[in-house]
Amino acid sequence: MGRYQEIYERSLNDPEGFWGEAAEALVWESRWDKVLDREAKPVPRWFTGAMFNTCFNALDRHVNEGRGDQDALIYDSPVTDTKRRYSYRQLRDEVARFAGVLRNLGVQKGDRVIIYMPMVPEAAIAMLACARLGAIHSVVFGGFAANELATRIDDAEPRVIVSASCGIEPSRIVEYKPLLDQAIEMAGHKPEQCVILQRPQAAAARIEGRDRDWAEEMATAEPVECVPVLATDPLYILYTSGTTGQPKGVVRDNGGHAVAMHWSMKNIYNVEAGDVYWAASDVGWVVGHSYIVYGPLLAGCTTVMYEGKPVGTPDPGAFWRVISEYGVKVLFTAPTAFRAIKKEDPEGKYLAQYDLSCMQALFLAGERCDPDTLNWAQEKLGKPVIDHWWQTETGWAIAANPLGIEPLPVKPGSPTVPMPGYDVRILDEEGKELPAGEMGNIVIKLPLPPACLPTLWNNDRRFIDSYLSKYPGYYLTGDAGYKDEDGYLWIMSRTDDVINVAGHRLSTGAMEEVLASHPDVAECAVIGVADELKGQLPLGLVVCKAGAEKEGEVLYSELVALVREKIGPVAAFKQVVAVKRLPKTRSGKILRGTMVKIADGVEWKMPATIDDPAILDEIAEALRSLGYARRQ
Repeated sequence: MGRYQEIYERSLNDPEGFWGEAAEALVWESRWDKVLDREAKPVPRWFTGAMFNTCFNALDRHVNEGRGDQDALIYDSPVTDTKRRYSYRQLRDEVARFAGVLRNLGVQKGDRVIIYMPMVPEAAIAMLACARLGAIHSVVFGGFAANELATRIDDAEPRVIVSASCGIEPSRIVEYKPLLDQAIEMAGHKPEQCVILQRPQAAAARIEGRDRDWAEEMATAEPVECVPVLATDPLYILYTSGTTGQPKGVVRDNGGHAVAMHWSMKNIYNVEAGDVYWAASDVGWVVGHSYIVYGPLLAGCTTVMYEGKPVGTPDPGAFWRVISEYGVKVLFTAPTAFRAIKKEDPEGKYLAQYDLSCMQALFLAGERCDPDTLNWAQEKLGKPVIDHWWQTETGWAIAANPLGIEPLPVKPGSPTVPMPGYDVRILDEEGKELPAGEMGNIVIKLPLPPACLPTLWNNDRRFIDSYLSKYPGYYLTGDAGYKDEDGYLWIMSRTDDVINVAGHRLSTGAMEEVLASHPDVAECAVIGVADELKGQLPLGLVVCKAGAEKEGEVLYSELVALVREKIGPVAAFKQVVAVKRLPKTRSGKILRGTMVKIADGVEWKMPATIDDPAILDEIAEALRSLGYARRQ
């Protein structure tokens, strides 16, 4: 038995002992009554009865232990040509002072604060200041549409909203204040105060009596100490899109979250105090919460906060510059970022200009990583490229390759094996466990490990209905896949991305894998479109690499033949169309569901999280050329 297997089995057989030991690395105001309260509803809870403060463990603890002069946060913004460093002591002092600002505005333990900001250090400072006070933050991705922000205001009922005058995209400035004002006007709940960070790129007009200026408030506020809260009290609410259109407020607790974050940094990513870690994401997403802010700081690492893109700020070498300049040991980003880099620089010429000897590994997550992208990254970097799988709901990896425990052989297309605490099973529709190699619903047997959501904000019933009711005793991930003979997990698609072709259940992910293996394809998506005869038929949308050798009908016939060869005639794969780009969320997920609705000619709603709405017009045009998207 290898070291991973030994640790994994212990985590399932003795969760109290396993996580109780992991918790000893942190500072507790008072200890727990139980490591795991199995009787708690709607799901078992971790570290019940303990008092804890997340901000103290992320900042003050390191200053007290002599790490005060080490860089805690490096801010690098190619879109504003700005670079800034904060030591642990400086970051603690800024956070303590902004906590004073919030307290002056009446924020107390348990109050909610919405943070609607771009990728600037002040966003992390506001998050940590809430944690310092025991207030609950809810970060809403900067630039979200006003109606989406309004629904979150009504659900979280914040006392204060913290925002900025603008966010900056490579080609435009996005003014946040008009969106914020509109959202507050639309919302039934009205926040008492707003704090606005004025950025030089666009000034925001203030509403007298409601809006405060960040710099002015900071100049007069007194720093405050950490407020202990129950380990089971919420640290934050993070909204994820719901199928009903009403967003789901995922709740994260304080104690269990900190224990899992701290544990994951060394054991999954193999980084320790003093190492430089970079999650190239956004604080509006779960990756930003877990691995820009909390994980690295709880572990005493230096975290990088990057306000830019993988390409275009200024070129496809942007990521390599940041890694080389700051000595980044581990980079964590979405596969879509690497597909963008690969599309612009397939030969890796920009990469060759930088010294990346500091880098030990690349981690990818956020969507399925096709083997072609993984192999390209591995070949160009000459470093381990680790695909891992997790969800907003879990807060950290369900499956990964645990570099800090025991690096396991990589199987391109698989996020490797379940992490400690996650008892992952594959069930059929009736709830029967399936043998190795058979695709079914991926579920996790309760109890979920620390950091996973204990419920949805103010909505236990929806939590139960969404995640727990289909298979009692199990958490439903909503993903479909299988385990192979070695226990490796294969995440093939969201459950609703499994298509039914003449009675055969087929994974669109498997077809995408085949299309992505073609040398001229930069990225792709396969969707199931309605068909009167067969129920659904697969349709491929491909983006070609810069300088692709083949295109048009020649490329299409090769791709159809490739799917026929690798998956078989049963896939009934006959249609492909090239598009300039694919519609995605700002976190890089391809909007397959929206494309299906457009293709089927049914009513659809513009997704709030879309990166560029104009892309959907291009997609509709491409689909019309194939005879779809006509039935409105």
